[in-house]
Amino acid sequence: MGDADAPRWVFINNYSYFVGAASTFLSTVLTFPIYKTIFRQQIHTLSIRAATGQLRKEGIAFLYRGLTPPLMSKTVQGTILFGTQGSFQSLLSGGGKPRTVHCTLSGCLAGVLEAILLVPFERVQNILQDGRNNKRFPSAYSIMQEFQSYSKKQCLSCGIYRGFSIIVVRNALGNALYFSCKDPLRDLLSAEGIPKWAPSLFSGSLNGALISLVLYPLGVLVSNMQAAVGNRLPSTREVARTLWAQRGGRITLLYRGASLIVVRSCVTWGVTTAIHDALSNK
Repeated sequence: MGDADAPRWVFINNYSYFVGAASTFLSTVLTFPIYKTIFRQQIHTLSIRAATGQLRKEGIAFLYRGLTPPLMSKTVQGTILFGTQGSFQSLLSGGGKPRTVHCTLSGCLAGVLEAILLVPFERVQNILQDGRNNKRFPSAYSIMQEFQSYSKKQCLSCGIYRGFSIIVVRNALGNALYFSCKDPLRDLLSAEGIPKWAPSLFSGSLNGALISLVLYPLGVLVSNMQAAVGNRLPSTREVARTLWAQRGGRITLLYRGASLIVVRSCVTWGVTTAIHDALSNK
C-alpha cells in the first residue's frame, strides 16, 4: 500500500469505529428486556412465561437494572468489532482485497481483544441481573468493592475475570464466523429491485441468529459461572458438570431461552449490519 492510500484506510477504519459504536448502543437499549428474560431462563431454567412473570413481579423499576454495564460494553464491543477487525484485515491483506482467510483471522483477533476488554463488564452485568443478588449487591460499585478484597489469583478465577477462557473461545469463534459469512451471504441475497439495505439486514439477521444458536451453550455456561460471587468458586469443568446434571442431561433444557436469542440476534445484528454497510457504502 502506497503512502497516498494510507489516509484513506485510516479514515475508513475510524469511521467504522463510530458506526459500530452508534448502532450497538441503540440496539442494546431496544433489546435489553429480551436479553434479561433470556438470562433469567438460563439461570433458573424457566419458560418464557415464567421468566417474564418474574420480571413483571419485580416491577418496572428493576426491568432496566443492570443496563449500564451491557450498554457500555456493547458500545465498546461494536467499536472493537468493526474498527479493529477492519484494521487487522487491512494489515493481513496488505491493504488489498481481503480473502476469506483474512476475514476469519481478523475476526478471531478482534474477538480475543474484545474478551480482554469486556469480560469485567459482562461479569458485573450478570451479577446485577440475577435476582438473588439484589440485596447483597445493590450497585456495580458494591460488586467492585467485593472484588477488591480478592487476591490476584482469585481475581482471575473467581473475581472480575471469571469465565475468561470460555468467553475468549465464544467471541473469537463467533466473530470469525460472522465476518467470514457476512459479505458472501449479503451478496447471495442481493437481487435487482431489492433495496440496497435489505440484503445486509437479512444477512446480519440470519448470520447472527445461527451463530448465536451454535454458541448458545457456551453463553449458558458463562452466565452460570459469572452470576455466582465468592472467593472460592467451582472450576469451569465443575460448573459444566453441575449444569448438565441440573438440565437432566437433556439438550432441550440446555437450550432453554434459545428461542428469544433468535429474536434478539435478528434485531441486533440485522440493524447493526445494515447500518454499518449503508454508511460504509457496501
